[in-house]
Amino acid sequence: MHYIVYLYRICIKFINRISMKVTAIINDKLVDKVISLSKGKNITEGIVIALEDYVYRKKIEKVIGSLDNKPVEFNEGFSAKFVREINRIARV
Repeated sequence: MHYIVYLYRICIKFINRISMKVTAIINDKLVDKVISLSKGKNITEGIVIALEDYVYRKKIEKVIGSLDNKPVEFNEGFSAKFVREINRIARV
């Protein structure tokens, strides 16, 4: 059996778009897992949480991928000890 999901007022962070109505056919077990894992109150909230998490993870993968092409290079003389000292001074 599949859910026919009607999502109302999903807040998606796109320019000039506040919400979108979506109709989707999704396997019952998958929807139940999404709601359970996301701790969403209902189908809509569970799917929104899952989509936001998916986008967040893809952005992280993109950044990690860009580090493969151009690794981070530290300035000469950089050390963790120096940064800790600066942070300690800033807290005072």
